[in-house]
Amino acid sequence: MSGTDARAGDTDATADFGYERVRLSEKQARVDDVFRSVARRYDLMNDLMSGGLHRAWKSHLISMLRPSHTRPYHHLDVAGGTGDIAFRTLAAGGPETHVTVLDINEAMLRVGAERAGHKYDGRIDFVTGNAETLPLPAGHFDSYTIAFGIRNVPRIDVALREAHRVLKPGGRFLCLEFSRVDLPVLEKIYDAYSFHVIPRIGERVAGDRDSYQYLVESIRKFPSPDAFARMIEAAGFAHVSHRRLSGGIVAIHSGWKIS
Repeated sequence: MSGTDARAGDTDATADFGYERVRLSEKQARVDDVFRSVARRYDLMNDLMSGGLHRAWKSHLISMLRPSHTRPYHHLDVAGGTGDIAFRTLAAGGPETHVTVLDINEAMLRVGAERAGHKYDGRIDFVTGNAETLPLPAGHFDSYTIAFGIRNVPRIDVALREAHRVLKPGGRFLCLEFSRVDLPVLEKIYDAYSFHVIPRIGERVAGDRDSYQYLVESIRKFPSPDAFARMIEAAGFAHVSHRRLSGGIVAIHSGWKIS
């Protein structure tokens, strides 16, 4: 399994934390520290790092999601603490669309709840929880999204199985994540920008160079689109596919729960 070396009950299991190898039990705490540090500037940093492209990528994700306008629709957004995907889903769906935002980091959830205010009362919940052990019932959700979050999960295969568990039959899994640039010239430019510019922006804007250095490194350690597709299939999903955007900088991965 790319990025981890873990088996149930294995106390010596390790995982990638950027370019470091750390104990599996240590990775989650270190990831939490990263996002606690950057929570207040997270959305601003996304704009600065992507030149605003993250907004187009997220809009593309919602266009694939297509929440229902005609019936109750329950959506789960994991690692979505600041609410970006949730608010877009509510805007795209009908009045009976309900979104549960789940994040392990309470600092990120506080930002999302503050942004939501009372605008979506009764239509959105913010829940503290771990993607590997969702505190949610099986077969409840019509769809599940995770945007730029799955590479931070210590055991990706476990999180994918949990996604499958909480979806209804016919439910859809969508994951927006950084990917492998497939144009050689763009790849060189992208690497130079990632390693030399993004950490500096993080230092100046968020006061945290190390967290953004980790985020850049974590992108490089994430499985290739084909390898990740095999992981999604292994979790029980069918009709698995992926769509590359912006020359492969990101990809949207899709799978369906058939039964």
